[in-house]
Amino acid sequence: MSNFWIMLAHAYFSKLKSKSFIITTLIVAAGIFILSNMGQIIDYVQGDDKSESIVVIDETGVLFPQLVEQVSIINEYIDLEVSKQTMETLESRVEEGDYTGLLILSYDEKDFPKALYKSQSLAASIVPSDLRVALQTIKSDLAATQLDLTVEELAILNEPVSFTNEALVEGAKSEEELNQARGIVYVLLFFIYFAVIMYSSMIAMEVATEKSSRVMEILISSVSPVKQMFAKIIGIGLVGLTQITLFLLIGSASIMSNQEVLVGGFFDSFGFSDLSVSIIIYAILFFLLGYFLYATLAALLGSIVSRIEDVQQMIFPMTLLVMVGFFISMFGLGNPESTFITISSYIPFFTPMVMFLRVGMLNIAAIEPIIGIFILVVTIAILAVFGAKVYRGGVLMYGKSNSFKDIKNAIDLTKK
Repeated sequence: MSNFWIMLAHAYFSKLKSKSFIITTLIVAAGIFILSNMGQIIDYVQGDDKSESIVVIDETGVLFPQLVEQVSIINEYIDLEVSKQTMETLESRVEEGDYTGLLILSYDEKDFPKALYKSQSLAASIVPSDLRVALQTIKSDLAATQLDLTVEELAILNEPVSFTNEALVEGAKSEEELNQARGIVYVLLFFIYFAVIMYSSMIAMEVATEKSSRVMEILISSVSPVKQMFAKIIGIGLVGLTQITLFLLIGSASIMSNQEVLVGGFFDSFGFSDLSVSIIIYAILFFLLGYFLYATLAALLGSIVSRIEDVQQMIFPMTLLVMVGFFISMFGLGNPESTFITISSYIPFFTPMVMFLRVGMLNIAAIEPIIGIFILVVTIAILAVFGAKVYRGGVLMYGKSNSFKDIKNAIDLTKK
């Protein structure tokens, strides 16, 4: 077994010290840090001046004071200034950056407020939408006056209908819990998807690189190909866990340092404030099982490729399987109880993501994820036995080998 551990340590430390690993880790870690501190970064870049200065031409002569009152309630950073200058002059000042925008107030044919907003561009901005909301409130007040409605009657008219959604099944998640679960499952599904693809592809590329450089011929003289295969799978799996642990530590530290800022916004809406231990355990478990499933398949496919250029072509069907599982999970976010999602969760190549989706969003019986885990373990064992046979012969095959017919040739070579 000493050779196995030497190979495992080599697979782990060689990747850990590689420039690609270090650069990727630094970039992703920087991205996590920036995203978790985005609010502070935006505030720092903007400085103390967060206001949006809007110049107003009030053709009605009466709407401006009402607009100021409503806007101050909606957005305190919008500063309104009425002007008697000509439209052409004010448009020029907007173009020069003196004002964020120009708002022209008038009445329509029914004597209700009408507005025209002009700015340098139509790029996304909250200012026009906030102004629209303020004017809508003013219009509602005017309509109530014309219809001789009291303030109380107008409030009743605008009050949203009371609609509560309750499940009859005992223990089912509430609508709020379901929305939060959807958010955290969405994030973790992306995590599982990209991690499985990245680390599985890394294994296939590693095997093909050793074959193309003829290093494999030296290795198989001292270590059996099967030991090499599992040493690479476990070694790169440990690389993945190391990288993920670093990301989690950086993310946790950033979130803890900004907890007061994050609470009540993105942090709550995506369910991170009530993240349960069971969800984390299931996420890690299904990630590991999904990794070993696709890593074994990747090692198998990588062993029959002689040129690095052919790796992506060979592992494309495997990548397609991961993508299909991911898209099924995305569909399941909106309808996790559908029969299609239930059946898909027991198909081994989709189980890591689809079963995790069901566990995260539904209160399913404990036997269901256990069955899914059992199916995954059995599939991994079958792939490991089959993959070992292909790997043993595939690492000895050279020449143009980018067809799935070469799997049979690799097995025949193993028998010899």
